[in-house]
Amino acid sequence: MSLLVTACACSSCAPAPNLHEMMPKAQADFFTLFKNLCGKTFVGSTVYPNDPNHDFANKKLIATVEECHNRVIRIPFTVGDDKSRTWVLIASYQGLLFKHDHRHEDGTPDRITNYGGYSAKYKKEPVTATKQFFHADEFTANLIPDAKTNVWMLEYKPETKELVYYLERHGKPRYKALLKQVN
Repeated sequence: MSLLVTACACSSCAPAPNLHEMMPKAQADFFTLFKNLCGKTFVGSTVYPNDPNHDFANKKLIATVEECHNRVIRIPFTVGDDKSRTWVLIASYQGLLFKHDHRHEDGTPDRITNYGGYSAKYKKEPVTATKQFFHADEFTANLIPDAKTNVWMLEYKPETKELVYYLERHGKPRYKALLKQVN
């Protein structure tokens, strides 16, 4: 009996804290929005840069909101035949965290993986329930020094069922993808 009581004292047995107690409302609402998109697939292409030599040029992009847990959402992001990328949204007491998980075909982590950052306003634009800006964290700056000024933006447009992934570096556009919900 004492083993049972001890086992249930662990955090996995305790009820999950309310998202709105963990982070600002707009971040919690954004996480909930994506959790509600679980099972949805988005298909699209690169919008920027318009460079035929870019790694993602002329490749079909697919993002599927696939794994939706209480505090973690995983969104595999396929570029052509390359299935090595997954976007990860993490609800935490420090705020909403966005990471890029890169894996080899055998499932082992790539040398460059787990980069990203926490949500915060950008260029005086606040985060909202449908749009978040994620600023490169210290881990990212150490892993990829050139990316220390990166700001990623994720936006879901409910009226058009579009997903936008956008990246700026040094305050200038670096990459943009537009994907349309297909299911």
